[in-house]
Amino acid sequence: MRADGRGKPLAFVLQPGQKHESKAFEPLMERGAVKRRRGRPRSRPRRVVGDKAYSNRRIREWLRCRGIRVTIPRKANERRRGQFNKAFYKLRARVEHLINRLKQFRRIATRYEKRADNYLGMVTIGAILLYL
Repeated sequence: MRADGRGKPLAFVLQPGQKHESKAFEPLMERGAVKRRRGRPRSRPRRVVGDKAYSNRRIREWLRCRGIRVTIPRKANERRRGQFNKAFYKLRARVEHLINRLKQFRRIATRYEKRADNYLGMVTIGAILLYL
């Protein structure tokens, strides 16, 4: 799930349960746009905040090539480089709260739909209800 800085959902990518979530990072980042006060919506964020699952060389290089700042903690087996901004990392809680609010809808939490398209539709409806 991709959310803006206020905790509003922007984009979803659904993948099989046995697939690691970092594999869906690039398709997720290419979806959704952030509204501005004036002008075209931003398709590229200024900063990405993620958990340790997204801490790998491929994702960091992909973000660096696009000029996007990164706030992702390093894994225990990675070499530490640069400062880690804990203030920005605290913003990740907004995404966790968003997931919690989405799972308040029983149909999303238990996933009654067998087809991925139907489930993605229910997640989209839940996200729209959160916007209202």
